[in-house]
Amino acid sequence: MRPLTEAETRTVFEKLGRYIGENIQLLVDRPDGTYCFRLHRDRVYYLSEKLLKVAASVPRESLTALGTCFGKFTKTQKFRLSVTALDFLAPYAKFKVWVKPGSEQSFLYGNHVLKSGLGRITENTAQYQGVVVYSMADIPLGFGVAAKSTQECRKVDPMAIVVFHQADVGEYVRNEDTLM
Repeated sequence: MRPLTEAETRTVFEKLGRYIGENIQLLVDRPDGTYCFRLHRDRVYYLSEKLLKVAASVPRESLTALGTCFGKFTKTQKFRLSVTALDFLAPYAKFKVWVKPGSEQSFLYGNHVLKSGLGRITENTAQYQGVVVYSMADIPLGFGVAAKSTQECRKVDPMAIVVFHQADVGEYVRNEDTLM
């Protein structure tokens, strides 16, 4: 487990910035201590510095995971956020989308959000902006990218895609063997 390089940090923070903006600082400097990002086997983990000091005594080969996996780097060095980061993204999300109860299951099966399933959307959401998807009961379901801006969503037909699916909590069941 090693610290991220400057290029890796920039890539991770750019991706996180799409969803939480300048609130990235709130992830690192928290009231309950200082947290950091570490890379281990192409996966980026988010953990407290206290836990990092304890993990220093574990051999690198024996270490499977540590902290919360935020995502992984692909072979082309692109960063993919994982659904395991949802609990940390949701409280700080700048742009949110709420889906109707009938459309929740479709989203949790890995499908895009259609206009007919859209309950609400945050004002001034730009096209291709990262959004966190909530149920109407304010339960975070996943995240995606806005296919249309807030103004365009008002005019499109009911079968148009308004949010491109990226990750959802249904992945815990569908991909349980590859999440680690």
